[in-house]
Amino acid sequence: AAEKGVTIEKILVTHGHLDHAGATAMLAERLGVPVEGPQREDAFWIEQAEAQGARYGMECRPFTPDRWLEDGDTVTIGGETLSVLHCPGHTPGHVVFYHAPSRLAFVCDVLFKGSIGRTDFPRGDHAALIRSITTKLWPLGDDVAFVPGHGPLSTFGAERDSNPFVADRVLGRSA
Repeated sequence: AAEKGVTIEKILVTHGHLDHAGATAMLAERLGVPVEGPQREDAFWIEQAEAQGARYGMECRPFTPDRWLEDGDTVTIGGETLSVLHCPGHTPGHVVFYHAPSRLAFVCDVLFKGSIGRTDFPRGDHAALIRSITTKLWPLGDDVAFVPGHGPLSTFGAERDSNPFVADRVLGRSA
């Protein structure tokens, strides 16, 4: 960030799994910035960050966000505003950030190119994940590009067409 002249003003957290939030406390402390997100239902993941990290040889610390996020909230970064969509399923408190002007969604572990988030962790819910994708993400439009938490970018339209978990034909829906 310093090399590129970028000022970090806050940390946005989509969900409490340690591969996405394990270093949040240390990074926020080092940078002196606030933390926003996830939704409060992921507190149980954040509270066990240190123990979970130790299992994988990672230094992780729990944290309390400066602001828990809810469906319908907005967050600002610089002069940009992102909408918050609560999309449970991968975790109960997972949130997605959507920037309407650029038609770009930061979905993290809700949806991937050709796949969806795992639901076999504690409090994961496959039906809730499918519902989050089809009722919260699909209505944003087929032309919306998304940034997943792992892997390449895609669009909602491409996933509605070919994703083996949530394609319209797989779910018995028409586009």
